[in-house]
Amino acid sequence: MLFLMPLMALATPAAAAESPAAYLGKAGAGDLFEQTSSKIVLETTSDARVKSFATMMIGDHGKSTAMLKSAAAASDVKAPPPGLTPDQQAKVAALKQARGVARDTLYWQQQKAAHAQALQLHQDYAANGSNRSLKDAAAKIVPVVKHHIDLLNAGR
Repeated sequence: MLFLMPLMALATPAAAAESPAAYLGKAGAGDLFEQTSSKIVLETTSDARVKSFATMMIGDHGKSTAMLKSAAAASDVKAPPPGLTPDQQAKVAALKQARGVARDTLYWQQQKAAHAQALQLHQDYAANGSNRSLKDAAAKIVPVVKHHIDLLNAGR
């Protein structure tokens, strides 16, 4: 019987979908974090790859925020104003304190973690979300996040 326990643990139902407002709040916080941290690193980096990636983050996450706002408005879902979570605030503070190559390295590590979370969030909502417009937007965001992850993995 004990040998069946690990298999039973794997047989859990799919995670319950986020509410539209909760999904928008998390997605907005993620976009804001990635843009904010990218602006910080752009102030000092001399690494061309970091500059290119950070510039892309500002543009792409601005687009995903606009896409989600549009999808929310089209389906009359009230989107909470984006704000950084306490964890994201701490990461921004750490990034501001870091200097030189250490800042670039920390930025890259933070982006890897943030993109892993973003991918999970958007994939989950695209698969299980309750709002069709937001599901469609999430599905369009997933390949962009995957591309960012590929760049991060090829980078530092």
